[in-house]
Formats: sequence, C-alpha cells, structure tokens
Amino acid sequence: MHCLGAEYLVSAEGAPRQREWRPQIYRKCTDTAWLFLFFLFWTGLVFIMGYSVVAGAAGRLLFGYDSFGNMCGKKNSPVEGAPLSGQDMTLKKHVFFMNSCNLEVKGTQLNRMALCVSNCPEEQLDSLEEVQFFANTSGSFLCVYSLNSFNYTHSPKADSLCPRLPVPPSKSFPLFNRCVPQTPECYSLFASVLINDVDTLHRILSGIMSGRDTILGLCILALALSLAMMFTFRFITTLLVHIFISLVILGLLFVCGVLWWLYYDYTNDLSIELDTERENMKCVLGFAIVSTGITAVLLVLIFVLRKRIKLTVELFQITNKAISSAPFLLFQPLWTFAILIFFWVLWVAVLLSLGTAGAAQVMEGGQVEYKPLSGIRYMWSYHLIGLIWTSEFILACQQMTIAGAVVTCYFNRSKNDPPDHPILSSLSILFFYHQGTVVKGSFLISVVRIPRIIVMYMQNALKEQHGALSRYLFRCCYCCFWCLDKYLLHLNQNAYTTTAINGTDFCTSAKDAFKILSKNSSHFTSINCFGDFIIFLGKVLVVCFTVFGGLMAFNYNRAFQVWAVPLLLVAFFAYLVAHSFLSVFETVLDALFLCFAVDLETNDGSSEKPYFMDQEFLSFVKRSNKLNNARAQQDKHSLRNEEGTELQAIVR
Repeated sequence: MHCLGAEYLVSAEGAPRQREWRPQIYRKCTDTAWLFLFFLFWTGLVFIMGYSVVAGAAGRLLFGYDSFGNMCGKKNSPVEGAPLSGQDMTLKKHVFFMNSCNLEVKGTQLNRMALCVSNCPEEQLDSLEEVQFFANTSGSFLCVYSLNSFNYTHSPKADSLCPRLPVPPSKSFPLFNRCVPQTPECYSLFASVLINDVDTLHRILSGIMSGRDTILGLCILALALSLAMMFTFRFITTLLVHIFISLVILGLLFVCGVLWWLYYDYTNDLSIELDTERENMKCVLGFAIVSTGITAVLLVLIFVLRKRIKLTVELFQITNKAISSAPFLLFQPLWTFAILIFFWVLWVAVLLSLGTAGAAQVMEGGQVEYKPLSGIRYMWSYHLIGLIWTSEFILACQQMTIAGAVVTCYFNRSKNDPPDHPILSSLSILFFYHQGTVVKGSFLISVVRIPRIIVMYMQNALKEQHGALSRYLFRCCYCCFWCLDKYLLHLNQNAYTTTAINGTDFCTSAKDAFKILSKNSSHFTSINCFGDFIIFLGKVLVVCFTVFGGLMAFNYNRAFQVWAVPLLLVAFFAYLVAHSFLSVFETVLDALFLCFAVDLETNDGSSEKPYFMDQEFLSFVKRSNKLNNARAQQDKHSLRNEEGTELQAIVR
C-alpha cells in the first residue's frame, strides 16, 4: 500500500483507529525513473573512465616525456616508425631541453628537442668536451640517444645532435620534472614560453600535480579542523560559543589581511614577467574583494544576532540530547567522507588521463607528437557534471540517513527505551526504497549549480570585452542562482525528512513539508535560522584556516604555479568536508523542527493525543516564542512612540 502524505493522515483523525506519526513499516520504491536515469548517467561516466584509461597517459603529465615518445623514469613501449622510442628510461627521470634558451611554440605544442636524462647539468658547459666529460662522470647524456658519448667531439653531426652551446646551468623543478635553466636571461625566456604559451588546461593540471603534496596536507588539515568543530558543537557551552565567534571574527579579518598583503606584494614585485604571476595577482585581488565582502556581511549578522547566544546554546543542548539516542550519528560523516575521497581521487585521475589523451604521430626525424583526440572537451563537460551530481548524491544520502534516524527516535513513545539500530534501519530504508528520491533532490541542486559555474566562467572569460552593465548582469544572475541554490538545499532537507516519515515521493514530500512548516513557522523559524547560522560560521572557520594555510604554502612557488585553481579546489574541499561533518547538527535541527511541526499538527497534548516531544523541548519552544513576542511588542511600542512624537511636532 502506498504511504499517504502528511495532510491526508491528519485528515483521518476522525477515523475509528488512531494513527501515530512514526517511520512507516510498509513502503514502496519512490522516484524509480530518476534512479534509472542516474544509472544511465553513470554508464556514460564509466565509459569515459574506460576511454581515459585506454587513450590517456597521465604519466606524461606527471613524469614528462622526450621528443621520441619516451616517458621519463619509466620503461616504454616502442612507437611504430620512431626508431628511438621504446627505451628503458627508469634511471632517466628528468626532461632536458637541448635549446632551453630559445624555445618556440607552434600552436599549443613546444617546437623543441627534449631528452630524458639522469641528472641536470648544474654548471655551465661551454664546449662539447665539457658535455662529453659531464656524460662520462655523471652518466647523464645530453645529446640525442643515437650518438655515442665517445663521438660527441668527433662526429660531424654533433652540432645538430647535441645541445646548443653554451649549456646553461639548470636545476630540476617539480613541474613535469624539467631541467629549468638558472641563468636570469635563459630562465626568463624558458619560463615565458614553457608556462605562458602552453594550453591552459595543462597549466592548471600542472599546478595541481606540482602542488599535490601541499593539497593533500591542506585536505588533512581541513579534516582535522572539521572533527574539532564537530566535537565543539557536541559539548557546547556559552563560553565556547563566545570563543568560537571570536575565532571566526579573527579568522575572517586575518585571511582578508593576508590576501590584501599578498596583492600589495604582487603589485610591488618588479620581477613579474610571467602570465602565471599576473594571473595569480588577479586571483588574489578577486579573493581579497570577495572575502572582504563576506567578512563585512558576516560581521554585521554576528552583531545583530549576538543577543540570541543563550537560546542557541539551549538549542544545541537539545540537539545533542537527540543525538545521544543515536550516538553513532556523529560518525556518520566518516563513511560519507571516505566515499567522497574515493570518488574525488577517481575523478581527478580520470581528469588527468583525459587531459593527456592523444594519438601518437611520428613527425620528421623520428620525433613523436601527441595530437589531442576529438570530443575530449565534451567529455570534460560530462565529467564535470558527474562530479557535481555524484557529490551531491553522496551528501544527500547522508542527510536522508540522519533524518530517518532522528524521525525513528522522535516518534517513539517510550523515551527511556530508544529503538534499536536507528541508523542501520534508516540506511536500509534509503537503499531499498528511496534512492530515487535522493537522486532527484541532488539533481535539482546540480541543475542550479552548473549554470552558476557557467555564469562565473563567462564572467571571467568576457570581463575585458564587456562594460559595467554586462558585468552587473552577470553578477545578478550569479546571485539569483546562489539564492535559489540555498532555497533548494533547505527544501530538499525537509523533503527527505518527510519521505522518512511518510514514505512519499520527492514532490509530494516537499509539498507536505512546505504546508506543515508554513502553518507552524512562527514557533521556531528565527531560532532555527540562527542555529543554522552558527553552524555555517563553523564551516567558515574551517575554510578560513585552510585557505590561510594554502596561501602561505602556494605563495612560495608562485612563479611556476597557477595556484588559484588548486587553492579553489582546497577551499571547495574544506567546505565540503566541514559541511559533511557539521551538517549532522544542521540536519538533526531541521529534522527535529519538522517532527515538532508534525507533532503539533496531529496532537494536542491531551491524554488521548499526547505529544511525542519531551517537556524540555516544549518548554524551550515556549520560552523562545515568549522572547520573540516580547521583542515584537517592544518594536511596535517604540514605533508608536516615534510616530506620536512626529505628529506632536507637526501639530505644534
């Protein structure tokens, strides 16, 4: 039998049998068409993964390769028509350019001769004799593989098969493991060609790969901060709230100050010659402006809502009491985090493989070039949609699981005898009946976020070609999508909770939740909003300290890294991790208030229809309502006094 919605159950109170609001025993699958659609979408993602494994070569991006199709530091397979390919380069891990002071670019390909060598020449080599001596002493051969080191000084072809003299001193840098010249004039020419003129995607990917250790460390920092914030909310007190808000204010001001200081440092650095440095400077300015605006808004909100701290502490204590009936809810984000990490690592690996997908083509002289395959750009777009939709699906599964556990514990008459295994019960109901509902809700969020990304990309791409009106319109569109996104997040959470109660599909659950909350909004809207605001400040604190660590770490290699994208990825990751952990309290809060609304709708507190809520929760709501009513009366009284004063002055 199909489970009925909330409004129909309420209308049946005159029936002979009494109906209790609790998780339903008999359910049916909801939104199955959306689950099938998600399965088809993931079929496409699996195809892209397989294609990236077959056609891609992320190792070329990570380790570098020579002009003959050999990957440095690896044992290679031969390329047909290229006699110098297929060599064992296990001991030759560095890419050496034979003419590093005069590189050229054709299209997006470097027109250069590159070799895999075991060591970079750290001193200048002025003659072929010195090149030969360096090869004999270090085992690093700087001429083409077909030329034996004995013939460096005897072969008439040595001038064309060996590097142009003098060979500048170079040092290996973790950007494709390339030998970077150290003399100022060669360094400037080498970097301007190698970094400025390479394809943008590869520059971004190189920034990610060269800063992978830093990114990993910052992700671990975000995880540690999120765990600390979760336990802070678990054992919250008034003193902790004051300390927490002070840390948020200091963190926001500190990050803003660091960003503006970095921008000032960039603008006064006369050695800025590379596009990477100029792009980093623009990104720092953008980060500084955005963070300053966010800081100003949050400081105003903190000042306005500062008097509700006591009620907030009581609210979180009630939330912690609900969590105590299912204490393993606090560990719920761990499996979510583990699944997200696995998916993101897989996603990045596929992205790197797609970025290096190309067919080997043998050119003149036996050199090998990799031509990009057709359709790769469309695969990148599909892959990006998969990142957003799947990430939202995983987070939505967590919300649904927590909401189901809260519903099971709330609609239990015997508070001293909590239900057994509420989390496992909620998980089983989700996976057997309501995956389609979660897919639909996560799809709605993705539909809103993808246009936001497109608008932001178009604004950055066309900012120099359009005037102030166009930029204003882009910002308005972005703000509209942001507001819609926040509304849908709240709508989804209430829909998931209603589905956990009634077993209805997404649209029916969203409609029922909206109706019930509209009738009872006066009881708890302001308190719930402030509770969500405090949780949001916790997420901001995690992001602030993580971004600060990223700014300090990435700034050391700012000449060779486009670190704006890695920093954005780190900030995105930090917010998602903080959201995964702290959303436990947010989800419990929203689920509790929706259950409270259903309780008020279906019961009156009499002996025939007693409330499910405990007395502590009920007394808290009454106190908050009295406080709100008193403030409303005070505002009306002050408004009347002001109006009376104005009238009296006019009469005189």
